[in-house]
Amino acid sequence: MNGRERTVLLFGMALLFLALITIAGQSFAKAAMETDFSRKNLSPCWEYLFGTDWMGRDVFVRTLTGLSMSIRIGLLAAGVSALLALALGILSAAMGKAVDSIVTWIIDLVMGIPHILLLILISYACGKGFKGVVIGVSLTHWTSLARLIRGEVLQLKEAAYIKAAKKLGMSPWRIAWKHMVPHLFPQFLVGLILLFPHAILHEASITFLGFGLSPEQPAIGVILSESMQYLAMGKWWLALFPGLLLVLTVVLFDVAGESLRKLLDPGSAHV
Repeated sequence: MNGRERTVLLFGMALLFLALITIAGQSFAKAAMETDFSRKNLSPCWEYLFGTDWMGRDVFVRTLTGLSMSIRIGLLAAGVSALLALALGILSAAMGKAVDSIVTWIIDLVMGIPHILLLILISYACGKGFKGVVIGVSLTHWTSLARLIRGEVLQLKEAAYIKAAKKLGMSPWRIAWKHMVPHLFPQFLVGLILLFPHAILHEASITFLGFGLSPEQPAIGVILSESMQYLAMGKWWLALFPGLLLVLTVVLFDVAGESLRKLLDPGSAHV
């Protein structure tokens, strides 16, 4: 098995594991809300792999449900953010110096504000909850990808076939859609996948701080936030296992993105 085949296998396994977490979390949505005070504060065992909390809820089931919700938020937010980055990146580099100056100023403005602070402000202004988190993450994660796409478009503008298309009378929009977007698609796809771990971590962060999803939902941020007051009482499993599974999910998205980048790189075809 060569390096490319191993990369394909790694990419497939990462996606499969993430899909299983998402499906399992969806199927356990009702069970995650069930309380049973006869089994409260049980340490990890075969019946309850991650133990139970102070209300007798299964921490393993709640963790899967929370991660499933985080993945769905990450997919939606990263998709919107990546499309915004693609549109603004192309506009910045292909529509003249005036548009480029405006888009560059917006990028610098967004990147100049502390990331988590801007995310909290947008989420809070949009009413928090699922909608607020998605809007907040979408509007704060596009800048780096937009800069990358802008740089790629600036290089493409100097290519011979782009200059020939201009001389043949093609409009800037037609050139961007027909000649630039196909070239930018690999960078866009890799950037989209690599946005997922950032989106998931920031969703969990602002929910942990109380500015994201509501406490009634079995979100990872809620689980970790509620567990803090029980750590001093020796209930270590309430934070350890959800935290580890969150880190694993983020790492798997990063592995999937890096694997896809290698697969789309012609230089790695026979490594």
